Amino acid sequence: MLRRLKLLVVLLTLSLVLAGCNRVGLAYRNLDVIIPWTLNDYLEMNAGQKSWFNDKLKEHLAWHCTTQLPGYLDWLDRLQQMVDANQVSDAALQARTQEAKQAIAEVAREITPSAIELLKGLDDQQVKEMNDALAKDLRKRQDDYLKPPLAQQISERAERMSKRLDAWMGPLSASQQNRVTAWSIALGEQNQAWIGNRALWQAQFIDAVQQRHSADFPQKIQQLLVDRERLWTPQYRVAYAQTETAARSLLVDVMAESTVQQRQKLTQKIDKVRADFQALKCLKGAQS
Repeated sequence: MLRRLKLLVVLLTLSLVLAGCNRVGLAYRNLDVIIPWTLNDYLEMNAGQKSWFNDKLKEHLAWHCTTQLPGYLDWLDRLQQMVDANQVSDAALQARTQEAKQAIAEVAREITPSAIELLKGLDDQQVKEMNDALAKDLRKRQDDYLKPPLAQQISERAERMSKRLDAWMGPLSASQQNRVTAWSIALGEQNQAWIGNRALWQAQFIDAVQQRHSADFPQKIQQLLVDRERLWTPQYRVAYAQTETAARSLLVDVMAESTVQQRQKLTQKIDKVRADFQALKCLKGAQS
């Protein structure tokens, strides 16, 4: 359930844009179906909980479309200006990343009271099932990202990045692909720090939910959902900073070697995302 609660944050914010989805508008318009459907993987709500959740979700989606999406359009404009001017620098990417983080944090703050109310109303069986589902999810991630030999982890990480870049820019040149490989090699055992931090977070989350009737429960969930960075392990804090720096360096280098055709495709993708958002009825209503 942890991942599905956070999915509301992720799908509502720039992660949806940056995932390379070819039909962003379609996905956004169907969040009222996607989110409950995916949440069911972690929590089987009763009829009353489902009705309450669906009503709250509609409120959050309306808030998001009318108050947050206009800022995303401005963000896309700034992103496109970087590409059009062929000035994708480390400083510019840091600025866009910080803006994206602020957008995600804004949504997290908005939905946290609803998450607290939902979690407070769970019965013991629902908490047990949620715990079991989270444990299963963690085991799968460990199997997928930690059990393979390091060389395989590096290869698979490079392949995932290449696919993301291909979706936005088209096929990479040999030089660009070599840069992706070097990026993945440099990250080394980053998966270990990531999964280790996730395991700790999940343990803290479940511990808090098991004490959901305590007076400090809202504060605990607030920290877990909004101020997650304060709970990071020292190892992950270092690894995260290194990963962010490495990602920016990779993008700067790949764009420095980009062709006119690659930049044109990237611009077209950004245009498509912008058009999908601008076509949303809720956004048109907010701007009228």
